[in-house]
Amino acid sequence: MPPCLRASTGTWNLGTRAGDFIYVAGMRGIDPKTDTLVQGEEARVRQAFMNMKLIAESEGATLRDAVRLVVYVTDMFRFRPIVNKVQTELWGQGPYPPRTIVEVHRLNQDDIVEIEGTFYAPSSKRAQNEPPPANRAAAAPAR
Repeated sequence: MPPCLRASTGTWNLGTRAGDFIYVAGMRGIDPKTDTLVQGEEARVRQAFMNMKLIAESEGATLRDAVRLVVYVTDMFRFRPIVNKVQTELWGQGPYPPRTIVEVHRLNQDDIVEIEGTFYAPSSKRAQNEPPPANRAAAAPAR
């Protein structure tokens, strides 16, 4: 997982690869630098998507590789339009991945949104994007 994201706080992984698929656990609007919820509803929704994006990218996927999203919100009427707006900003005019949006009574830390994603990213695609072995060693930090 990207070192810029905090580790999970329980008995789960933030994301995992299974063959050509990447499964990202529910991401919330937590700023990875401060480990606190981002202020503002739209900013928080955007941060949840960006946290999911970071994990997908760490496994060689992009948002365009998403094959399924599940979004949990605590108020459908209030937050679905914000989710739609942010998703349009990130995906442009589409195509969009299949998405389920569900209203729930409560989320951890009384958050307003949680987003999980599934991405299709063949291992061969990831290998093509990795630098040759000599460059990887040269790019490693000095110890």
